Amino acid sequence: MIADHKMKIRMLRTLPVVALAGALVAIPAMAQGPAVPPPQLDQLVKRIALDPDPLLAQVLTASTFWDAIPEAASWANEHSMLHGDQLAAAIDEDHLPWDPSVLALLPFPQVLNMMAGDPGWTQALGNAVLVQRPDVMDAVQRMRAVAYNYRYLASGPYCRVVYAPGAIEILPVGPMYYVPTYDPALVFAAPRPGFFIGGAIHFGVGITIGAAFAPFGWRGPMLDWRAHNIIIDNHPWGRTWATRGTYAHPYAVPRARVVGPRVEHHPVRHEERH
Repeated sequence: MIADHKMKIRMLRTLPVVALAGALVAIPAMAQGPAVPPPQLDQLVKRIALDPDPLLAQVLTASTFWDAIPEAASWANEHSMLHGDQLAAAIDEDHLPWDPSVLALLPFPQVLNMMAGDPGWTQALGNAVLVQRPDVMDAVQRMRAVAYNYRYLASGPYCRVVYAPGAIEILPVGPMYYVPTYDPALVFAAPRPGFFIGGAIHFGVGITIGAAFAPFGWRGPMLDWRAHNIIIDNHPWGRTWATRGTYAHPYAVPRARVVGPRVEHHPVRHEERH
């Protein structure tokens, strides 16, 4: 029984990578091209523009490591029954090889599945973040302003919306994060007469990000909209197209890199949170 379980885990780890390898190979390695114009950037960021700022900061940085996303999504799905300190311990024990920006998304399988399911979009976003980060952040603000002006975007039990000219912040309520689900064609357009605006954005189960996730980039992530900076662990994130092969972010809690095969961690099922 134990041997069968181990074999199943190994198969689950291998299959998603193999299945998505063809899709990723089909997308040639991008050379730095011309800047993407604002209308195209608006379309590119629509699906993530209403994420809370700290989570959005992780999505933007992780997208620049687009080749790691499929396997990270597979790992997150295998361990989706773990939460909080148990999940953080599993991440640490498995000596996962990815950048902390990717590790930061492991508590959010929904987000990683979205990114892995559309590798072309993820790579396009990552390329734009590396080449023209200020323009990407401006595009997010344009989309938020549209949703805000149509009253789809508002404070509530799942997030706090802070409005200031040129910068609309979306902040989590305490340590709990709720990932919004919405139809971009709906929330970035004028509401139809009689449409219930409050039902346009839905939220899933809250995800708590505590101190145990500090080694994975969750110490003070934020977006400095006016300076066009992504702040991770209290430092501006400076990876660009030119430095993508050498940049090492000064994470507040350094994490040792283990060379060699990962140590498998078999998740233990426990009761779902209520």
